[in-house]
Amino acid sequence: MSSVSLSQLSTLPTYASSSTARLKSLYSDFTHQKHSNPTSYASNVDWWRRTLEGALLRGWLSDSHNTSAASDRIVLHATGVAFAEHFRVEGVGKPLSIPTVISELCASKALIPLPQFLNDSRSIYDPGWLPYRIASFVVGKPLWWALGQLGIVDSQANSFGDSSTAERWKKVKGDYVAVALLEGAAERILERQRQRDTGNLADSLYSEASFREEFASYAFENAPLSELDVKVLLRFLERDKRAIVIKGEVIKFVEQGTTVPEVTAVDSGILALKTGVEKLQAQAESLQRRIDDRTRQASEALRQKRKEVALTHLRARKQLEDVHKKRLDSLGLLESTLLRVETSAGDIEIMKSYQSSTATLREILSHPLLQRDKIDETMDAMASANADAREVDDAIQLGADMAQADRAVDDDELEAELAALVKDVEREKDEAAAQAQRERLAAGGLNVPEHPPSPHSPAEEPTAAQKEKVAA
Repeated sequence: MSSVSLSQLSTLPTYASSSTARLKSLYSDFTHQKHSNPTSYASNVDWWRRTLEGALLRGWLSDSHNTSAASDRIVLHATGVAFAEHFRVEGVGKPLSIPTVISELCASKALIPLPQFLNDSRSIYDPGWLPYRIASFVVGKPLWWALGQLGIVDSQANSFGDSSTAERWKKVKGDYVAVALLEGAAERILERQRQRDTGNLADSLYSEASFREEFASYAFENAPLSELDVKVLLRFLERDKRAIVIKGEVIKFVEQGTTVPEVTAVDSGILALKTGVEKLQAQAESLQRRIDDRTRQASEALRQKRKEVALTHLRARKQLEDVHKKRLDSLGLLESTLLRVETSAGDIEIMKSYQSSTATLREILSHPLLQRDKIDETMDAMASANADAREVDDAIQLGADMAQADRAVDDDELEAELAALVKDVEREKDEAAAQAQRERLAAGGLNVPEHPPSPHSPAEEPTAAQKEKVAA
């Protein structure tokens, strides 16, 4: 088994961020650190989990990654001691603790044995009875040993760390489903289905081949889906996500919360029509390409003055055009039939909605509170309560008016106070206007007397000199 090149490994985030000293520690046998240094042990296991998932996602660990077949990107093939050769690094060697890592990942359900995953009827999210996790992580090794002696749990698992590397590989050799990669691929498939669903029944129906063709580029970023990956994904979507139902060759996406999802005869018929339309479309496109090729070849023969060859190509083109026309006619018929079937199926769903809505409305209207006698009684009681409320309001208002009348208020005094306030306001306005006028005059270079003479004040008396001058 060939190893993954160092340049490839260096593209993984785990390798890119690890020094040579760190790699040597990770490649060593750290199995016994589980009890002596649990923190370092957990860190190493998590590093290898991310490494295995990254390499598997890129198709480096598949049995078929060197062939033309599609690489498995969900199923990890732990083939034995030779599996470690995938990660051999010059100057560091090959990792010794991968069996330990696989064992731990199985215990935490990050990896699930493939046969168990495919055959178990219970969901992988069903916690079940987890004695290993309880005893190992909560109570500890002594009680785990005691439970093993009593035959409650497998006591041989306790001696895993005491085994040699070859013996550990014998215990973990097999195929495993990487749950994190599976969940990511399934979620991307469901998102794609939600985007393309237009409400037509045909949009929710697939065969295994059309399922692979439609969702391959979304599950793993333009990487093809292997047959094993498709098998695992379909099992997960049906049993654990309850997003599809499968019957024979029919794969049907169902809405979440559907009471009893099933594949009906109508579903099978619509899928057959849909498949027929897709095949005829592919045939029509292929025939059109062949017609174009014949036209090009005939033109090329004419340029070379090969008339007989050109006629041969034209005859072949004519035959292809006849077949192409027939295929297009058949395609149009199938498409119209599919449209009518989808419309009828949609009408059935609409009538079911009408029927359900009618039953719901009747159920609501049959409630005792919505009976005519009860409605009249309730409305009469409401009218009576409103009348009582108005009487209370009137009584309160009357009391307030009487209390206001009892207060001794002198209206003349209030009028005098109001007049005084008006005079104060006018005086303040006059003073403000005078101050503004003085500021304007001062700005023009004129002096304004602080107190201008009153128009009613007596004229100033002339001086003695003025009197003598007048007499002369």
